[in-house]
Amino acid sequence: MQALRPTLRQKRRAINHSDRERFAKRLLSQTQKLVTFKHGQKIAIYLPNDGEIDTKYITNFLKKQGFSIYLPILANKSLKFEKVNKYFKKNRFGIKEPVSTQILNAKQMNIIFMPLVGFDKNKNRIGMGSGFYDRTLAFKKHQTNYNNPKLYGLAFDCQQVTKIDSQPWDITPDAVITPTKVY
Repeated sequence: MQALRPTLRQKRRAINHSDRERFAKRLLSQTQKLVTFKHGQKIAIYLPNDGEIDTKYITNFLKKQGFSIYLPILANKSLKFEKVNKYFKKNRFGIKEPVSTQILNAKQMNIIFMPLVGFDKNKNRIGMGSGFYDRTLAFKKHQTNYNNPKLYGLAFDCQQVTKIDSQPWDITPDAVITPTKVY
């Protein structure tokens, strides 16, 4: 897994600008086919970093529909979700986070869109390696009848691998969405 992560990160960084735009638009279309958006939902998404697939078309769609949009913020070794406003600061990884708005935990979100480094057809995922999402969403491992939050991994098609050996602490998304397919 450690050897696979840098290779997949390089693959997604190598995608040219025009393809990135095209894939980001297709990602919105794929997302709209799968995800049921209901008014009043709290939706967490991410700002792309390190070549991750861009979420701007999904974010713009959600804004136009009047949804409450949240971004992940670092909270020690896990994540909280802060409502988007016009003020940002960079965290210790250089990723933008909203400043001083409403902060919620993962259990309060209805939908969480997560970036992926890699995935397989069984929705097993590889993240950046720090375990932030796995620690934040660990409560889902112990729930049997949970509805929220629904977890959707977002990735380019080139990030799919044959098999990922998952670990007991790994959190599997409800679906992985790429520009061409839903797993």
